[in-house]
Amino acid sequence: MAITSAFVLFAVIWFMVLFITLPLRLTTQGDTGKVTPGTMPGSPAEINMKRKFKIVTLITIVLWAIVTGIILSGVISICDIDWFNRGNCEATQ
Repeated sequence: MAITSAFVLFAVIWFMVLFITLPLRLTTQGDTGKVTPGTMPGSPAEINMKRKFKIVTLITIVLWAIVTGIILSGVISICDIDWFNRGNCEATQ
């Protein structure tokens, strides 16, 4: 795996984890009863993005290490998921 592939894999996992964790433990303005004029009641009352970014980064490091280990060890290769025989996988097996 090239260094660019490793960075792209990290970024993809990071954004996936971010979008999964954003709605977790969310308190809306409607829940607190303090709706700021000009905003929707479903807007976040207090959003702590710095804390969420730290949590997302820690989770991503663990997941990235697992996925990278699987890719580099060869447990799962591109030939394992080439269902339509588009590659040259028969010659390597």
